[in-house]
Amino acid sequence: MPLPESPGDARTLIGRQGELDELVSLLGVRMPDAAPPCRAVLLAGDAGVGKTRLLTELRDVAFTQGWQVVAGHCLDFGDSALPYLPFSEVMGRLTTDFPELIETITDERPVLRALQPGRRTMQGAEQDASAAVGRADLFDAVLALFEAMAKVAPLLLVIEDVHWADTSTRDLLSFLFSRPCDGRVAIIASYRSDDMHRRHPLRRATAEWSRIPGIARMQLEPLPPRAVRSLVKQLHPEPLRESAVAGIVARAEGNAFFVEELVGAAWMSRGVPDDLAELLLVRLDRLSETAQQVVRAASVSGRRVSHGLLAEVAGVGEGELDQALREAVELNVLVPTSNDFYRFRHALLAEAVYDDLLPGERVRLHAAYVDALASGRANGTAAELARHARVARDLVTAVDASIRAGDEAMAVGGPDEAADHYQTALELLSDPGARAEVPVDIGLLGSRAANALVASGRAMRAISVLRELLDGLADDWPVEQRGRLLIAMANAVMVDENRLDPLEFTNAALELVPDQPTPLRALLLSVHARAHAFHDNVEQAREYGAEALTLAETQDLPRIATDVLTTLASLGARDPEDVRSGLEEAVRRATEAGVHNAELRSRYLLGRWHQDRARFGPAVESFAKSAARAAEVGQPWAPFGFDSRLLQAQIATITGDFDEALRLADVSGQAPPAVAETLLAGITITVRAAQGDQSVMAVVPQVRPHWHKEGLIPITIGPALIELYADAGDLDEVLAEHDRVVEAMTVMWREFFHARVRLGAVTIGALASLVGTMSTAERDRVAAEAARVLEGARRTLALQAEEATHWGPEGMAWAARLSAEHLRFRWLAGVDSPEEPALIEAWRNALGRFEDYGHVWEIARSQARLAAVLHATGEQGEARVLADQARETAQRLGAEPLLSELRRMGGAGARRAASGGTAGHALTAREAEILSLVADGRSNGEIGKQLFISTKTVSVHVSNILAKLGASGRTEAAAIARRTGLV
Repeated sequence: MPLPESPGDARTLIGRQGELDELVSLLGVRMPDAAPPCRAVLLAGDAGVGKTRLLTELRDVAFTQGWQVVAGHCLDFGDSALPYLPFSEVMGRLTTDFPELIETITDERPVLRALQPGRRTMQGAEQDASAAVGRADLFDAVLALFEAMAKVAPLLLVIEDVHWADTSTRDLLSFLFSRPCDGRVAIIASYRSDDMHRRHPLRRATAEWSRIPGIARMQLEPLPPRAVRSLVKQLHPEPLRESAVAGIVARAEGNAFFVEELVGAAWMSRGVPDDLAELLLVRLDRLSETAQQVVRAASVSGRRVSHGLLAEVAGVGEGELDQALREAVELNVLVPTSNDFYRFRHALLAEAVYDDLLPGERVRLHAAYVDALASGRANGTAAELARHARVARDLVTAVDASIRAGDEAMAVGGPDEAADHYQTALELLSDPGARAEVPVDIGLLGSRAANALVASGRAMRAISVLRELLDGLADDWPVEQRGRLLIAMANAVMVDENRLDPLEFTNAALELVPDQPTPLRALLLSVHARAHAFHDNVEQAREYGAEALTLAETQDLPRIATDVLTTLASLGARDPEDVRSGLEEAVRRATEAGVHNAELRSRYLLGRWHQDRARFGPAVESFAKSAARAAEVGQPWAPFGFDSRLLQAQIATITGDFDEALRLADVSGQAPPAVAETLLAGITITVRAAQGDQSVMAVVPQVRPHWHKEGLIPITIGPALIELYADAGDLDEVLAEHDRVVEAMTVMWREFFHARVRLGAVTIGALASLVGTMSTAERDRVAAEAARVLEGARRTLALQAEEATHWGPEGMAWAARLSAEHLRFRWLAGVDSPEEPALIEAWRNALGRFEDYGHVWEIARSQARLAAVLHATGEQGEARVLADQARETAQRLGAEPLLSELRRMGGAGARRAASGGTAGHALTAREAEILSLVADGRSNGEIGKQLFISTKTVSVHVSNILAKLGASGRTEAAAIARRTGLV
């Protein structure tokens, strides 16, 4: 519902004074010199509950306090979303009110011109078709604009109906919410809470926005019955029968809009309709036939319509139009604005009028809009034209406008909207007859749609769209178009988790695309080389890459050339440093040429090169630049850009920078695809598991549905969950989680995947930590399970050896850890116990390998477990040093499970003795602890392993216990302990 641009109604505000005072207080409207409690407020409420009325009052209060107030509105364009629409409206208003200041700012920040209303029309877009806008520059410029306005006077920015906001608008709001302004800038965003269905994109966004410091949420509740009665009286000064008032109160249910419309119907001495839509339409009956015709024509535009466009489509003369509009305004059906537009007073009224149109009438009116917009007699956007043409069944115009709308969205960094527009065009062309009627290159359109989907992080959807197109093409369809779709399919396959082979599609394309020096042939060879590199077919990748590079350079195709260079640089070489220098050169050339995708990919591959060699500093630098660049070009979830962010966060978990890992994993104020969000959730779960935070288990039901969509999800989250299950003592879930990961990875990758070594080491380590408290029968069962887990990990290692796979510092560290954890399990379980020197050596090796790798958390855990073994074998000095080192790291990381493990080395019995539990028999703390284990039936060897002391030491303690209790043997000592409450 639009915020009126004239002073507020003279009517008294009813039932909302408390909410108004709260808004004024939160935003500090009456505190010009003091810091306000909040920078922004999210105002939610059902449609018609009174949000706009409240905002109008807030606006008036702000005016009296010397504030500037400017509003922007999101519109319901359905599938034809226009990026940044409310900010274009704000820009237009500021340009009208402050032309000199805006001219100065746009000279300094030319990117802002992309938001000026005249530039959003098709005529303006044609004039500036080459002006692609970087999202990061645009966002910074908008912030700078508001800061500049705040220097004139405090600025209150109102964005209404955010439930209709496009993805780009939501992203810009997220940016503004997370960036404090240099000056007094307050933001209030309203939306319909009753529109927030479970999968509504704003549902997640508002939850994340509300977690940002300085952002408050306010839910506008329905008016109480007493306030409704007061409102009825204000709207209808003449007395109404009590039955009529009671009916309005009951039917309105506290909704101010419903009250207003019900009272309006009551004025006409007509009964209250049962259906709200009918009630809304009753009000139109007071209009003349010409006015009704004009209002019906206006409803086809949506929430608002320009005077010029309405004049073209209404079908009445100029004088009749003016009279009809005056009538509609006087009866509060339409509201004029200061920029030559008319808005429906209520959004629901516009919807009701539109829904009441007859089918033929609706088609004719949309056709009139198409004629006015397409001819240029009225200004409009391609997105608007596409919407009207679809309903008007003008296939040719609808397809053309949808494609243009997609191109415009991509130009301003809106891949989500672009993908929707392209897919709309494809949907219109789904009928083979339509393809024959409309001369569109399906291959080019399909590849654009796929590229936009991939850029928005929806590669799986891209594959589905391309597959459907390929399956639906007739046999005689142009081979070049089919070839382009195959190329796009290969590209999408290589960035998504699937079992498809990109070479299948590039080989098929090679048979179709003529062997001639064309851009399409160069693109195909480039993707074909990359597909071979994807399969580690180095020689074939070099061969096709060289051919593609030659063709790209002779055809002056810098985008393809830089992509080929990245592929060639990533291939193995005798000297690994050649790979690094080649990738650095690819980064340089891609950056200079402005080829975003090649730059993201080359920076990502350079980061991976450093990461694989545990060179985390330069790896993070490369990943950070790739992720930042992806965000700048409006593609934060695109392949390589998002992957860089994910690996940067992963490195932070390795280097022990848990705060940085959580920062990178935080998607507050963002709108990631489901898989990307789940992968980042895996980082959070990993950190919380290391800290022993069981509350993170509440996230598990949300991530499980995505378990089989991306291999990194189970291999990241699974080990963390195993740690949490072990901390909770849930043996069955430890084993079940291991098996769930293996099952998922077998489906997606293969049974013996690389990460199975790490998975096995973590699982056996968890089993070892639990086995000490088990009975003999339980230990035997768990030993069999441990052997099964070990066999899977060892077969993976054997397969790696057969395939001569490069085994970097990470792989060698986990292989060493697997051996050490297995020996530790046998030692604690008393199953084929290893010799103590072998056990110590295994843990020394594991510790050394993790020190080489630089994994701070795993170094500390290895130190703790080596210390435990040394402590049990009498090497107290070295054990103490290692335990202190591990404790220092664990305290810094907040790793409570590791701290607990270190505390157990000192024995729990000391705490029990201190409380007086064994004072009656003068047992020491250690003796009380050992007595408890004797009562459980443990042997001296088992007790020594659990308490990390030697068997001989246990024997001495047992002898002392027997003497103090006056027991003849272990059985009698256990009986005395139970009888006297010692255990």
